[in-house]
Amino acid sequence: MGFIWTIIIGFVAGVVAKFIMPGDNEPSGFILTTILGIVGAFVATYLGQALGWYGPDEGAGFIGAVVGALIVLFAYGALARRRA
Repeated sequence: MGFIWTIIIGFVAGVVAKFIMPGDNEPSGFILTTILGIVGAFVATYLGQALGWYGPDEGAGFIGAVVGALIVLFAYGALARRRA
């Protein structure tokens, strides 16, 4: 159930992160933003577990997922600018 919960939280976190960090270089499509949000939630979960903030069976909370999604959106925007 933790895996599915991370996907749901990541979906919402991706949408919130897009509202927090709008821009031309970030993905503008709904599906890509959602996917990056889900990836951000998994990044936040992995980093939180590695740093000892979360237990082995715990996922990132909503705020952690939003921060992870912002990090992934920022990295994607930096890579997109580099390619252009």
